Amino acid sequence: MDLTREQITEKRERLGLSMSACGRESGLHVSTVSQIENGHLIPYPGQMEKIVATFARLEKDLLFKVKGQTRDF
Repeated sequence: MDLTREQITEKRERLGLSMSACGRESGLHVSTVSQIENGHLIPYPGQMEKIVATFARLEKDLLFKVKGQTRDF
């Protein structure tokens, strides 16, 4: 699943992540996240996969918290 740069920014902000936190969670450098969001860099497929997987994981974690469940890692 590919996201537009606008969708990446929207999802990141909705999850309450800074660019720095998004980079840390996805294993990308903060400057890479910034360049992608600002349209200065088209992400490689591997970079996009990392971003999408990070958002999916964090959305799932958030859902568990909202439902009052906890997860042990």
